[in-house]
Amino acid sequence: MSVLRSRPVLRWLVPATAAVAVIGGGAAVGTFAAEAEPSLPPRTAAQLLVDLQTSRLEGLSGTVVQRADLGLPPLVGLVPGNELTTLLTGTHTLRVWYSGPDQQRVALVDTLGEQDIIRNGRDLWTWQSRTNNATHRTLGGDAGAWKPAPEPAASLPATPQQAADLALGAIDPSTEVSVGRSATVAGQDAYELVLQPRDGDSLVHQLRIAIDAKQHVPLRFEVLAKGSDRPAFEVAFTQVDYRRPDADQFTFNPPPGVTVSEEKAERPAAGKPGHAGPAGDPQVRAVGTGWTTVLVGRLDGALGGKPAKPAAPPAGAAEGMDVSKLLGGLPAVSGDWGSGRLFSSKLFNVLLTDDGRVLAGAVTPERLYQAARG
Repeated sequence: MSVLRSRPVLRWLVPATAAVAVIGGGAAVGTFAAEAEPSLPPRTAAQLLVDLQTSRLEGLSGTVVQRADLGLPPLVGLVPGNELTTLLTGTHTLRVWYSGPDQQRVALVDTLGEQDIIRNGRDLWTWQSRTNNATHRTLGGDAGAWKPAPEPAASLPATPQQAADLALGAIDPSTEVSVGRSATVAGQDAYELVLQPRDGDSLVHQLRIAIDAKQHVPLRFEVLAKGSDRPAFEVAFTQVDYRRPDADQFTFNPPPGVTVSEEKAERPAAGKPGHAGPAGDPQVRAVGTGWTTVLVGRLDGALGGKPAKPAAPPAGAAEGMDVSKLLGGLPAVSGDWGSGRLFSSKLFNVLLTDDGRVLAGAVTPERLYQAARG
């Protein structure tokens, strides 16, 4: 399980703008229980980065807890119990198993029921207990790049490993890298690597990655927003075992009455750096670089812009939900860039202009207004 560089951290700090209209208020969240600070030999930030990039792990299993308190505002007309609200707030517990790049499993158990993703060679199974539906795919030749994450929680990293992969992709001259305090996580002594944006317009104060002192595996990942000493998002192992899991863990045994669907594996669209947005979407472009990147797209018709074919409501959204009413509950803003509505949280802001544009980033509103002028 080696750390691979991926898309900038902005990819997961800013949820999809299409989902913003149905997100509700956040719940309070505490940090993981602190343990005594262990005494470890000094390591530099450069040495810790090398540890992460060169780590190799034969096997792992454990329990991961993910907590989010993004400070999402309540919106007019929001229907309680919406799935997106649940997934982006509160606490979620996952069980993970890893036995090399072709045997991986993640199980998410919470109020939405149990959801499993199992990779065994070229076979990829997903299963949801609530509907008792399973999907099977046969992965192609590039299957080694696949990483498991329960689909409903795809907007946030499911494990400290995934979070660290994304965070390391944000390291560039705009990032200050340092060593924090050592810690004990899931019973393991760990160093702490700290990433901090140099640009004052970023809403991110720090990213903190706790790295196992012996195995060099990320055990805990925290995101702190500016002006707060408590994580707005954190994911950490509460129990970890570095022995290789039994092969039976990666065999999918369909429960009674399950409905199985076969799906054709599709390769993700390749993005065009500097031109297309996430997943290569040509309708989304990036303005700026690093921590203060602003993604710009369109949400026509929502606020009085050009009419567009209405999109299907997200899973779990109430039938007949009035998106315009939801957006109308956001604060109205205006300037020499135009006018619109502003959705604010601890870690990201989204500007929806009256002419149908959507601008999102882990940045201050002023940075969004600046991008809107252009």
